[in-house]
Amino acid sequence: MANVAFIGLGNMGGGMAANLAKAGHQVRAFDLSEAALTKAEERGCSRVSDAAAAVEGADAVITMLPAGKHVAEVFRSAVFGKAPTSAILIDCSTIDVDTARTVEVEAQAAGYTMVDAPVSGGIAAAEGGTLTFMVGGTDDGFERARPYLEQMGKAVIHAGGAGAGQAAKICNNMLLGATMVATCETFALAQKLGLDLQTFFDISSKASGQSWSMTSYCPVPGVGPETPADRGYQGGFATALMLKDLKLAAEAARAAGAYTPMGGEAEELYQRFADRGGAGLDFSAIIKMIDDSWTPPA
Repeated sequence: MANVAFIGLGNMGGGMAANLAKAGHQVRAFDLSEAALTKAEERGCSRVSDAAAAVEGADAVITMLPAGKHVAEVFRSAVFGKAPTSAILIDCSTIDVDTARTVEVEAQAAGYTMVDAPVSGGIAAAEGGTLTFMVGGTDDGFERARPYLEQMGKAVIHAGGAGAGQAAKICNNMLLGATMVATCETFALAQKLGLDLQTFFDISSKASGQSWSMTSYCPVPGVGPETPADRGYQGGFATALMLKDLKLAAEAARAAGAYTPMGGEAEELYQRFADRGGAGLDFSAIIKMIDDSWTPPA
């Protein structure tokens, strides 16, 4: 088994690192949070004092960090020149495409092979090892990263060259954000029209209106499979994170000259919901703002 450096042990990274340890790897973990380090240690990882110590002698370096500026800082200050050039570098953060491409070019110049591999699936999938990884980088980089990613996920897909994983992730989440808003609007309308919401779910989930937001992540408690809606919209994928991804999509659209009106509208709605106190709730809780009079069915 390999020596793996894992930097960033938040809600997603903690579960991912634990799955690598469970698979038998020697995982040296680092995070700025003492609580996160303690939890990682309890789950089979070894704590280290800083990121540079984590990457020493590593076969693979995996990062899961909040934003592009953190990714650039960690790789420039603690990975390049500190980790062996034989190590495969895997950034699983969700960041802007330009930063991902820049850092991967810098990695190559320093003698490393690096891929961007953002994830889809949320906290439960990170814990259960059922994430989907969208990977950007060379064919060789993808093949070297794949064994590690497969131990944390159910699907590992090569999206293209450097930055392509990030591009796929933000496009996917722009679609998710927009379809969730439409799903919430639809349930609010169905209730006002006097439809039984379970009956409407049974119809729409088998008709042309079907979507993942409807059938797998229904924003109505007690309807469909269990989702954060059944837990008071706690857990899941926070509104603040959805808003971050929508802003990244808007930034990428401006840079590419793409017209994305639905993505822009979704961003504006999630910004309003976050400003009204919804940032920490699951993103499906936007149904509460779509119709202020909306109440869950009894």
